[in-house]
Amino acid sequence: MYKEKRSTLSVSYRNKADDLMLIGFQQLGISIPSCIMTYAAMEKNGEFDPSVIIDFCHFRQPEQVLAYPVVIDKQDLQAVTVTDDTIFEENTYGIPEPVNGTLTDPEKIGLVIVPLLCFDERGYRVGYGKGYYDRFLSLCKKDTLKIGFSYFEAVPEITDIHPRDVRLDYCVTPEKNYAFTNK
Repeated sequence: MYKEKRSTLSVSYRNKADDLMLIGFQQLGISIPSCIMTYAAMEKNGEFDPSVIIDFCHFRQPEQVLAYPVVIDKQDLQAVTVTDDTIFEENTYGIPEPVNGTLTDPEKIGLVIVPLLCFDERGYRVGYGKGYYDRFLSLCKKDTLKIGFSYFEAVPEITDIHPRDVRLDYCVTPEKNYAFTNK
């Protein structure tokens, strides 16, 4: 349902919403860590493109190391650091991935920008259903920030939560910033 809702958003609305979410991210008042994992947006799915957030983070932390997810053996994610020369190709799911980066330890990552379709008021999210991010996030440090960005507000509750699902710390929407207690 949320894939369909996202596909109906106009380019004009998305551009305005992206600007509002950048402002919302700036208002979180978090320290920008030296290693961030983001994702390459799937344009065909109308996914939020975190590049505006990454550009801001790079401005605030010029020595930042940037990592992207790579699917390994169709069941796990690994973080791969990239440079301006890194080449991206679509994987079997149509997701752009770096093909010539360097693997990085999940414990070195201070912030993960987590893709999502929707999220609830407790910080749980619905992704694309394979559990990649939940498995990966469980390998990160406990204090690694997990932030989602959504064009839509939180639903009251996602009921099909798995015991290994990892909650977000924050979710930023055009209207509001949500903070979740994960302790």
